[in-house]
Amino acid sequence: MDAIKAAQYYTNRIATDTSGMKVLLLDRETTPIISLVSTQSHLLSKEVYLVDRLDNAQRDRMQHLKCVCFLRPTDASIQALVDELRAPKYGDYYIYFSNILKKSMIELLAENDESEVVREIHEFYADFYAATPTLFHMGLAPATRPLFAEGHSWNPGALGRTVQGLSALLLALKRRPTIRYERNSAMALKLGEELEYLMGHEASLFGAQPGAADATQLLILDRKNDPVTPLLTHWTYHAMLHELLGVANGRVDLSHVPDVRPEVREVMLAQDQDSFFRQAQFLNFGDLGVSLKEFVDSYQSKTASHHKIDSIADMKRFVEAYPEFRKLSGNVSKHVTLIGELSRIVSARHLMAVSELEQSLACNEQHSTDLKALRALIADARITAENKVRCVVLYALRYERVQANATGELKQLLSSGGVDADLVGMVDVALRYGGARERQSDIFQNENIFSRGKNIFKGLQGTENVYTQHTPALAEMLEQLVRGRQGPQLQERLPSLDPRARPLAAGSDGGGGGGPLTNQDIVVFVVGGVTMDEERAVAALNAKYSPQNVRLLLGGTSIHSSGSFLGELSTTFFP
Repeated sequence: MDAIKAAQYYTNRIATDTSGMKVLLLDRETTPIISLVSTQSHLLSKEVYLVDRLDNAQRDRMQHLKCVCFLRPTDASIQALVDELRAPKYGDYYIYFSNILKKSMIELLAENDESEVVREIHEFYADFYAATPTLFHMGLAPATRPLFAEGHSWNPGALGRTVQGLSALLLALKRRPTIRYERNSAMALKLGEELEYLMGHEASLFGAQPGAADATQLLILDRKNDPVTPLLTHWTYHAMLHELLGVANGRVDLSHVPDVRPEVREVMLAQDQDSFFRQAQFLNFGDLGVSLKEFVDSYQSKTASHHKIDSIADMKRFVEAYPEFRKLSGNVSKHVTLIGELSRIVSARHLMAVSELEQSLACNEQHSTDLKALRALIADARITAENKVRCVVLYALRYERVQANATGELKQLLSSGGVDADLVGMVDVALRYGGARERQSDIFQNENIFSRGKNIFKGLQGTENVYTQHTPALAEMLEQLVRGRQGPQLQERLPSLDPRARPLAAGSDGGGGGGPLTNQDIVVFVVGGVTMDEERAVAALNAKYSPQNVRLLLGGTSIHSSGSFLGELSTTFFP
């Protein structure tokens, strides 16, 4: 299962099914869907000579060109298409919708095609954002498409978009899965029920009944059961880019970087076009510098240069000194700039010290030590207010039920230190969203004597890197599932919507005996958003269990940084 290949299949069809010179018209949402999986040069090679927006009223009339439209079947896009057909600017129209089209929409288009320019209408199911082969999302940004309504319930618009996106993904993968949901999540249950109803209503599209020939599981999880992972600083390349610089639909905006060159003001990250990014995506920050130096050295040898390169700064000076080098190696220039800016931010925000405390709070039960370190962090003027609040939120989540809990004191220290009241309020917001009463699992392993024992033992084992101790709860659950461990517990935690479904941890033969999974496709979808660290963990599991023919695909309503996660909660849960 590959999210990018699933979307590329349809985008390639859109570009090639209609021969000859053509223009491609997109809407607001299909524009990033296409840009994530295709390039301008690729489209040009397929005789797509112009790409534009359907809602651009300034387009010229070019009757000699064919027009290919790729649109979401929304009221806004349908109305824009109706307006286009009333005064067509091109000779013929070939229309592709990214999801299931209502009969009433087809009738409306037919009524307004008075010039009879529409030649074909198709449904091509690329209605999701394929960020990487392992990761997809629905693009539910809090500012434009809020996830929550009142309390922990679906905003109707967000629910509809998520059902449409997930159904399109399943149709693109040609899967009709057994749907499971986290028992304590009303939002996961609601999404599962809506999707199950749609698959039943569109049985001709989805094919066989779940649990028959299809060995696919769809696990719908809820972010509230692990509010810790999106609050941590993650040290792999892709995760750092998303957290510290922001990655929007595969692009990084560097226009704010001091003295940045024009050619790298905005850069694209794409595995299939960028060999360094493909190899370095999951490297930690320390190994990343070594890998980049090797990358620069390989190009330096081609220019016959003998400049000494010992640091990121040396790499930047070398790239800037050789214009012809920059022309030959745009990727090298891009990554030198990106990693140089990451290095500057890590140093300026003292993220090493912040991350060490974050990891301690996430992974170890040592209240007095953590409290002392947290008081010192809050008093340190070099640490940003946002990072101080993140650490206090982690403390509040871990030690919520500890008798000596000092969350109130820490909030007071934040306020007296000049932290904005709205930011301080995020501590209570996070507790209401993902506190102990809301979570289904003991993610801190500190709620009873047996789990506390496991936690202490885990701490005694040590770790290879103090900054990467934490493992996402999602990854631990999937590891148990694939290895056939804790079958009854997982069965209880993730019930099926279909009472006839075979046990979750059953062997590939469908029996109830448990054991490691084989020949299994698992789509994991997180209501409330996923993180790049969870993507890294799922990619590692895919590599580890490929001999068992187990394939995992991860998706979410959005891809979160720590800021976007707290921002999404604040829009609904703020006191």
